[in-house]
Amino acid sequence: MSRTGNSDRVMRLAAHSRDVTEGSLRAIIFDFNGVIADDEMTHLACFQEALREAGLALSKEDYYGTYLGMDERTCAAALLTRRDGSCDPTLHARIIERKAALFHNHTAAHQAALFPWVTGFVERAAGQYRLAIASGGKRDQIRSALAGRPIESAFELIISADDCAVGKPDPAIYERALRQFNATRPKPPLLRATECLVIEDSRAGIQAGLRAGMRVLALATTYPASELTDAHLVLPSLDGVDPAELAQRLF
Repeated sequence: MSRTGNSDRVMRLAAHSRDVTEGSLRAIIFDFNGVIADDEMTHLACFQEALREAGLALSKEDYYGTYLGMDERTCAAALLTRRDGSCDPTLHARIIERKAALFHNHTAAHQAALFPWVTGFVERAAGQYRLAIASGGKRDQIRSALAGRPIESAFELIISADDCAVGKPDPAIYERALRQFNATRPKPPLLRATECLVIEDSRAGIQAGLRAGMRVLALATTYPASELTDAHLVLPSLDGVDPAELAQRLF
């Protein structure tokens, strides 16, 4: 559920030291949860239950204030370290496996909802740009959410927590996406970071995209727009947005 209010439904172009070398838009890399899938609250509920069974607590306020955008491994390790002074690998693995099982059981009965404007935007973008997903979620969860949807085959790449040892705000997942784009089409001109647009909903995700040297569009689907101003552009959603107009505005 969105934490935004009417006052946050603004478009703003940030203008400070995040500028990158000019280039034209050639690829769009989407975060998944909170950008394509409207399932952040489901993930939180399952994670809270897995943590509770391990004797750990995670409030909604702490999740949104500190941990949203991190992958579950990083979040669980931080919580264990905060409580115990170190992260026990066996308990850590048990929490992650239990959370995945809880989420699987939920989505087996209820496929994750996509934001209503996602299909239109992705279909418009697919004819003009290379598309990828780079998410701290698990690959099977992403594929399950996309299964049978009109945009299931629109993404050239899906990079997940299964592919990266470190999560956002580290830029590794976006850097990996760029490398894989170029590995699949190695002929010049190779894709550059400055030709990629990242779409994110969290502060950690924004920082990951910026550190990778990419343009970042933030959607105020999870945080208020006022907390996302490190991005180059903040929008309430992608409803009615033309990808080509984004390219003109940001590149």
